[in-house]
Amino acid sequence: MKATTRPRQAAALLAAAVTVVALCAADILARSYPFGPRTRSVNDLGNQFVPFHAHLWDLLHGRADGGLLVNWQSGYGSSFLPDLGTYLSSPFALLVALFPRDEIDLAVYVITVLKTASAAAAMAVLLLTLRPGRWWAAGLLGVSYALCGWSVADASYNPMWLDGLIALPLFCLVGEWAIAGRRRYVGVLVVALAWTANFYTAYMATLGAGLVLLLRLLLADLPRRRALAAAGRAVLTVALGVGLAAPLVTVVYFGTKHAYPGRVRQFVPAPSEDLFARLLPATYGFGSPAVYVGITALLLALALPFHRAVPARVRTGWTLLVGAVTLSMQWAPTHLVWHAFATPQGSAYRQAFVLCGLLVIAAWHALSYGLPDRRALAAAAGLLALITLVASGSHLVRIFAWPVLLLAVAGALGGLALLGRADAGRRTRLAGLAVVLLVGGQIGEMAATSAVATRMRLAHMDDYAPWGQRQQRQASAVSEADGWPRHRTDPGREQSVGNDPMLVGGQGAQYYSSLTSDVLSRMLTALGDGWTSRGRSLQSLDNAVTDAIFSVGARVHSPPDPHQNWFPQDGSKVTVSREDVPPLVTVRPAGTAAHAGLSAFGPSPYRNQELLLGTRVYTVPRLTVRTSAGREPSRSDDDRPGLRIGVPPAGSAARKPVITARCPAGGEVYLWAPHLSGTARLAGATAGDPIGRFRSDHPVTKIAPMQRLGTVPASGRLRIELSPDRTSVVPDGAVGCLDTARLHTAVERLKATGATRVTVSDGTIRAELPPGSSGTAVVAAPRIAGWRCGAGDAPAAPAGEYHGLIAVPLGGSATSLTCTFHPPGLRLGSAVGGVSLLTLAVLGTLTAVRRRRVPAPSTTTPPRERVTAAL
Repeated sequence: MKATTRPRQAAALLAAAVTVVALCAADILARSYPFGPRTRSVNDLGNQFVPFHAHLWDLLHGRADGGLLVNWQSGYGSSFLPDLGTYLSSPFALLVALFPRDEIDLAVYVITVLKTASAAAAMAVLLLTLRPGRWWAAGLLGVSYALCGWSVADASYNPMWLDGLIALPLFCLVGEWAIAGRRRYVGVLVVALAWTANFYTAYMATLGAGLVLLLRLLLADLPRRRALAAAGRAVLTVALGVGLAAPLVTVVYFGTKHAYPGRVRQFVPAPSEDLFARLLPATYGFGSPAVYVGITALLLALALPFHRAVPARVRTGWTLLVGAVTLSMQWAPTHLVWHAFATPQGSAYRQAFVLCGLLVIAAWHALSYGLPDRRALAAAAGLLALITLVASGSHLVRIFAWPVLLLAVAGALGGLALLGRADAGRRTRLAGLAVVLLVGGQIGEMAATSAVATRMRLAHMDDYAPWGQRQQRQASAVSEADGWPRHRTDPGREQSVGNDPMLVGGQGAQYYSSLTSDVLSRMLTALGDGWTSRGRSLQSLDNAVTDAIFSVGARVHSPPDPHQNWFPQDGSKVTVSREDVPPLVTVRPAGTAAHAGLSAFGPSPYRNQELLLGTRVYTVPRLTVRTSAGREPSRSDDDRPGLRIGVPPAGSAARKPVITARCPAGGEVYLWAPHLSGTARLAGATAGDPIGRFRSDHPVTKIAPMQRLGTVPASGRLRIELSPDRTSVVPDGAVGCLDTARLHTAVERLKATGATRVTVSDGTIRAELPPGSSGTAVVAAPRIAGWRCGAGDAPAAPAGEYHGLIAVPLGGSATSLTCTFHPPGLRLGSAVGGVSLLTLAVLGTLTAVRRRRVPAPSTTTPPRERVTAAL
């Protein structure tokens, strides 16, 4: 046992160590965090994953608002278990608890490195399990897998995907155990942990490992009964493992069913030159398959079909499997199978790590039977030259890739040639030199490739600053103003990332997740809110009426984030404004429908706000819009309704597009222009008046929220000057003038009839109501699927809906209200998990009984013979 275990341990340690060195070297080269001034928080890493890990830190330290069921900090109350299962269910995520809260970016980086190193170690162990061979070579090929193109280009900023990178070699090990009839329960546990950690990539890893198992069974040439028994054991292991993970998997599944729909994309296969280009080092392209595994591993895989020392069936089988999986990535029906029958909205080749794993396994088969001879290496070099020739026509091969490629080829061929000579003459020093050349070349090649991916991502994706003074000031301001659950504290319209409430604290509308609920997104959009990521990243809505509706009693105001450079900096400081707002639970008069859906909303966000408030508080005047040339603009002819305005001609004398209207003096002016990109301000505004900053695009992936521009002058005449930075659209009814006195009266009425006390604990809301309350109780939280409520002693029933909010009818005698949240799918998943656990227990019992019935060895058998029989 020790003779087979020690090489695997050594290979795993070598793979992990080289992976860590190469990753850190890459970030040093790229001058990326934490080794340089450049942030690594690009795209969803900064917007989603770092804030979610910060929220997990708060949960683990007892500082979060909410628990496992409900996240009360985001989206005015969102279901948290689906987010947990999507982003945070990896065992590695728990390591955030060991870091200081203000080093959350470092915690996520360390977790990313550890996951990648674990994938390298797992692959090294798998290779030595498949076939014996040089332990150090298995370690280096483990590095090739862990630092494949998919890992450094796609998964490094989507850290939950790295659990799938670990899962693939582990699932292949489970297949080997199934063939040998060993470690059934360990196999079930491995599958359960991997599917719990990230079911999305675990699904792809399961498909890949299944293909490997089928090929292994075919190559083993087992009797049909034994082969079917092994396949049956593997299927049962996977079924039981997935069943144990079902409580989380089903919650995520139903969460996606209730999520706001994203963009529907049609799959378009990558051009052949791009596919070949991504096999080479130092190439990068967001929408292309990242199948780079290092030149050494690629050369060995290309040499496999020509390696005469490898049995013909093995050569043919692995070559055909690699080819079939490559083609399956480029064909729409099989592409859908790989991605659970839904084309991804982002990178379209998320299954590429499976192909990378197969290439590495093929390379190991070429090496473990002995080094390929000169004929095989020459054929591999010829194929590599052909691949390079085709790839040279791709724009993904930039000029800096060529020196990296040449050095990598020289290092790989030189190292393999030295190793061959050392084997032939048994020269230890020559073998050592070959190992140094291969290891050094691989570290340099992969570090360069990772550094290029880091720099290229930063160049074309949105990026966000790591935790610093700005976030610390926001967090301090939120902490000082926090009054939850008496009122909400919004961390501010001027966001740092898309999930500010989880990162800096508070309870706001901001929320960005793949599981952002449909009801929340549509409700806030109808109220004038803005969003990015096609409706799944909701922004804070700085509006007095919506603050009253959602009980936002304190709001942080920060200058625009200087890291973004979207708008000029105004030099303002972080401040906090406070408002007297109703409680979280209010009582609406008799006749208020407790089952009024979102369909009652109209096109005007001002009227929709009044509908939820229950009082008319806005004047929505008729508008006159003129272009910079003083002409009436034409109507938009695309999916953005309203009047089209262009960018003013360059020059200081150029006039600006304007909106004119009349409103009662003294009111607050709001501009709703979701498809405006640029700035807006009241003509004649003083230095203290706000400037409306709007961001939108077309085709529409982001829209701008309604914004306050100042106060209506005594004349009642409004003139709003626009400074669009791209062609924009002004909708009908864009201006609303708020009567603050009427709003104050409405708030006082809601306070007088609202709950006298509200308590919130994870998935439960309890409210004490004034005696004799009748009508409809409305909870200032989105009516997402899973809420059940009861008034007084009445049994809990599915909550009603008041235009997107939780609503409960009152009979006039209830003095309390209780609402509880049960994530959809949790009961079903728990039942499936229970059945799987029971099945495991029954199988364990039957196995134990069967073993007891096996006759014990005869006591007359000599001890030496007993040991031999046991082995």
